[in-house]
Amino acid sequence: MLDRTRALRRAALPSASHAGPSVEVLLDVDREYRSRAQAGRLPTIAPRRFNPRGESWLPVLHTRRGPWHFTALYSNTAKAHELHREHDWVIVYFYDDDHVEQQHTIVTETRGPLVGQRVVRGRETECRVLAERVQS
Repeated sequence: MLDRTRALRRAALPSASHAGPSVEVLLDVDREYRSRAQAGRLPTIAPRRFNPRGESWLPVLHTRRGPWHFTALYSNTAKAHELHREHDWVIVYFYDDDHVEQQHTIVTETRGPLVGQRVVRGRETECRVLAERVQS
């Protein structure tokens, strides 16, 4: 009975890959997306929201890094439009070979020690450690 419980608990634990890609990888995907979008080198889609004329304007990047598959696009949320960040906030969707999908939002920080730098929301501490490592 106890062995069965342990086996079930082990099976429920996510693998290391389910923790998601590193902040460094996410920021690299963000950099590639913003660079290629700005250069007009990405296909675009016509989002349904906040697009009354139905124009195809939202660039989309599909790329891979190691075991990770990524899709990146600018945030097309009400809040992004309200704050005029629709060409700053980037949503990065990703999944691994087990097809466990997650997402992160990457923004230009507006306050604190990382002001002006790109950060992964929810992983600001890791971004700060990365920035300190790069500076030293």
